[in-house]
Amino acid sequence: MQINTPEIRTVNVMRYVTPLREGGSLPAIAEADDDFMYVIKFRGAGQGVKTLIAELVAGEIARALGLKIPEIVFANLDEAFGRTEPDEEIQDLLKASTGLNLGLHYLSGAITFDPVSTKVTEELASKIVWFDSFVTNVDRTVRNTNMLLWHKELWLIDHGASLYFHHSWDDFEQQAQRPFQQIKDHVLIKQASKLFYVDEIFKQILTEEKIKSIVDIIPDEWLNKENDLQTAETKRTIYAEFLTSRINASEIFINEANNARQALI
Repeated sequence: MQINTPEIRTVNVMRYVTPLREGGSLPAIAEADDDFMYVIKFRGAGQGVKTLIAELVAGEIARALGLKIPEIVFANLDEAFGRTEPDEEIQDLLKASTGLNLGLHYLSGAITFDPVSTKVTEELASKIVWFDSFVTNVDRTVRNTNMLLWHKELWLIDHGASLYFHHSWDDFEQQAQRPFQQIKDHVLIKQASKLFYVDEIFKQILTEEKIKSIVDIIPDEWLNKENDLQTAETKRTIYAEFLTSRINASEIFINEANNARQALI
C-alpha cells in the first residue's frame, strides 16, 4: 500500500495582527500572502524549533488518525518583517525568527471547549486520550484544554509540549517504553472507556511507513545545528524509531491511562 507524505504548504507572513499573550512563547495571529489568517508559532521563542517540530509531527499524526486539526503550514518570515514593530519584545522575537516558522489556520469565531457544557462521546474521548498518551502531550488539562469548538466540531490545538523526549533524547529507546503518568490530569480521562478498541484501530493506521512519512516533512533547517554531529536525517530516524517503538508497546501507556480512569470513576 502506498503511503502518501502529508503536503504542507508554505506561505509568507505579510502582516503581524496581534500577539496571543496567553501563550508562553508569544504566538501571534498574522496574515499571510494567501489572504488567510494563521496562528504563528515562532522559532525564536521558548524552546525554539523543537516546539515547532512537536507541533508539526503531533498535529499530522492526529490528522492521520482522523482527529480535527487546523491546517498546518510553513510560515516564512523575512528578516525585514519586524523592523516597524514598536513593541521591543515582539521585535526581538521576530528578528530571532527569520526563516521558516509554523502556522496553524486561525479558526475565526471558535470558542474554548468547556467540559461542563459540552459532552464528548466515549469513543472520541478515548481517541484523544490515546493520541495524547502516544505523543506524550502534557497540555490537555481542565485548566488548559487546548480544544476548540468550531462549526459544532471539536478541534485540537497546541501540541508544542508533546514529544518531550527530544529535549534530552540520549535514552529515547527507554523513554519510548515508559507509561505516560501525566494522563491522569487529562480533561477527558473519565470518558475514555474505549481505549483498547481505539488502540486496535489506530495501530492499523500508524504503520512504520506512515510514521516515517510524517517525520520526513520536518524541515532540515529545524534539525540542523551548528557544531552538531547528528545530521538532519539521523534525527528524523530517531523521531521515527521513538514513535514506532512507542506504538509497538502501546499497552504500556494504555494500561496507565485505563488505571488513571478507574481511579477516578
